[in-house]
Amino acid sequence: MSSWNFKQNYFAARAAVVGSLFMAACLTGCTVGPNYHRPTAPVPATWDVQEPWRESAPKDLIPKGEWWTVFHDDELNALEKQTVDANQTIKVSIARLEQARATAAIQISTLFPTLGLSPGVNTPTAERQGLSGDRPSSGFPVKGSVQQNSFSLPFVASYEVDLFGRRRRSIESAEAAYQASAADLENVRLVVTAELAGDYFSLRELDSEIGILNRTVDALQKGLDLVNSRHNGGVASGLDVAQEETLLRTTQTQAQLRLQQRKTFEDAIAVLIAQPAPDFHLPSNELNAVAPPPLNAGLPSDLLERRPDVATAERQMASANAQIGVAKAAYYPTIDLFATAGPQVSDLAKLANLSSMFWAVGADVSESIFTGGARRAQVQFAQAGLDANIANYRETVLNAFREVQDDLTALDVFIQAQQTQQQAVDAAQRTLDISTNRYTGGLVSYLDVVTAQQNLLSNQQELVNIQGQRLTTSVLLVKALGGGWDASSLAAIQVKAKLRDIIAP
Repeated sequence: MSSWNFKQNYFAARAAVVGSLFMAACLTGCTVGPNYHRPTAPVPATWDVQEPWRESAPKDLIPKGEWWTVFHDDELNALEKQTVDANQTIKVSIARLEQARATAAIQISTLFPTLGLSPGVNTPTAERQGLSGDRPSSGFPVKGSVQQNSFSLPFVASYEVDLFGRRRRSIESAEAAYQASAADLENVRLVVTAELAGDYFSLRELDSEIGILNRTVDALQKGLDLVNSRHNGGVASGLDVAQEETLLRTTQTQAQLRLQQRKTFEDAIAVLIAQPAPDFHLPSNELNAVAPPPLNAGLPSDLLERRPDVATAERQMASANAQIGVAKAAYYPTIDLFATAGPQVSDLAKLANLSSMFWAVGADVSESIFTGGARRAQVQFAQAGLDANIANYRETVLNAFREVQDDLTALDVFIQAQQTQQQAVDAAQRTLDISTNRYTGGLVSYLDVVTAQQNLLSNQQELVNIQGQRLTTSVLLVKALGGGWDASSLAAIQVKAKLRDIIAP
């Protein structure tokens, strides 16, 4: 090896070592901007629930993931599985999560230097040029026009030193946004599955109402036959017949209108499970004695870790907090390390010769001296973004407490109302039985029987309505409690640099 090549290699190695040490020193630099601390939010000590509902036992824990299994309804379980697998709204959120993951991966990629082929400004990859015979020569003789080739293949490596933490804050923000998207996906799943369960129980409530109306129609038809028979025998008046027939036709109309409402819920379920509405049908199935299980609401403070929408708002705060550091880093200089090397020849046959190699290493330092207030405005913008996210977080927490409290109160009311309404149905049935017997005995007019029939039908419908509302409110309570989800699962949502991802094109 020639002396010149030895010196060239020595200085190149020395420059590389110095550059590496400088980079290591810079990597231990400071990180500007505030470190994240979760802001506080007002949290009540207990739920405001009337006795004795609070002490009812046992209380079921909401299953993680498939929370709907707490209702022990096989048909509901099957529909929920289809929803989770096929619902298009959930698929949109899954795609959004992948976008957030890719965004975080882009930011993490900045931890590594970039390497590529670049011809540069004055060293094109391939060039043939002709020089004029009258070109300036700075006093040296010119021997006519010259044509020559120039070939170069420079490899360029560059790295921005994260001396003041701009890149680290950007990664912190992107990872928090990724976790926010993961929590948002869980919230979408919870909302969609809760909507399905609510529509399902509303449909079953209509099935029960239709069943009551159809049974009432059968009973009224028998009553009309009885009145017609008595009228033909001269015992009952035409008024009695008209009154009974009016109630019969009105009840038939109600049953027909309920069918339209039922179809609306059936079509809504079809959309949630990603099936065309004309092809989807659910067989009729009444609620009967279905009762929601008692649920463990836990402490209000638990809600901060169990609601995915609260977790989304909290992670958005963390992301916005990191953006303040990104904005403040603009006040400090940026340092870019670079190295370039490659062959430069006039003859392609000499491309592999060691003597044809050229190299250069260096660093660029840049600093904005005057920006017209742009940097200050960027910091103010980032700070305002954090303030908005803090307010949104606190409002989300307050709304979460409101939803749970409303549902707990409603369930307490529905439990008591169902008991008293069942007593009302029993009393209405006794009234009808007595009125019918008294009419048969000729003690009262048929108007008393018609009134008793209307009263029984109204009370039966009200009982089913309360039962249905109690079930749908239980679904809302499960949703308000987070559906068994836990924010600790977000710890696993992070992008780690893997070798296959780093070297992938």
